[in-house]
Amino acid sequence: MRTVVAMRKRQLGVTALGWLILLTPFAVVGYAGIRATPVYLKYLKVVRALEGTANELKGGATPTTIRTAIDKHFEIDMVDDLAAKDFKVTKDGAGWVVEAAYEDDAPLFANISLHWAFDKTVKVNGSTD
Repeated sequence: MRTVVAMRKRQLGVTALGWLILLTPFAVVGYAGIRATPVYLKYLKVVRALEGTANELKGGATPTTIRTAIDKHFEIDMVDDLAAKDFKVTKDGAGWVVEAAYEDDAPLFANISLHWAFDKTVKVNGSTD
C-alpha cells in the first residue's frame, strides 16, 4: 500500500521534455500563422480595391478606367508588388469582369515556404465602349 502512495507522489506531471514534444506542433502552427498574416492582409486589400472599383465605376467603365481605379486603390493601400496590368479584364454582356488570380509565398523555415493561390472575380456594370 505504501508503494502505491509513493509512486503517485512521484508521477504528478509532465516532464520538461514532454512539454517540449507537446508544444512544438502548436508553436510551428502559431509561427506559420504569423508568417501568413501579411499575405492574407494583402489579399484583403486586393479584394477591397476590386470591390471599391466596381462600386465607383457603376456607369461608364472601360478597361483603362478600371485599371486606373485599381492602381489608385493600390497606391492608397500601399500594395507594391501587384499592379492592375496583372489582372484580366474581359467583356461580359453590358459590363466587365475583373479577375485577380495570383500566387504569393511567405518564407517559413530555411528553404520551406508557405504558398497560396488567390482568385477573386468582380463584375463592373455599365460599360461605355
